[in-house]
Amino acid sequence: MSVGSGPGRNPGDSGLGAASRQHFSETKPAVKTTEFIAYLAVLAAIVITAFAVGDDGTGRDPFNAEQAIRYITYLTIGYLISRGLAKAGSRDRDGSTR
Repeated sequence: MSVGSGPGRNPGDSGLGAASRQHFSETKPAVKTTEFIAYLAVLAAIVITAFAVGDDGTGRDPFNAEQAIRYITYLTIGYLISRGLAKAGSRDRDGSTR
């Protein structure tokens, strides 16, 4: 019998238990990425532009709220897809599922 092995213990088990396992991921949390910062910057630019661009003198608004919402939706879909691809390409070191 080797040192550290006994009833209920696996060879190679450090004996620290599952509570001491750390979850390692190759990707950063979303709020710490440049993608998120760029998303917020472009989102702010869309909102500011929608407020700043007004009537063009003919009674029409060339960049109205409907267009702003459409661009915000496209931007959000793109951001979610990019985060999904980033997470899909990463592997957890401890083998647990997300």
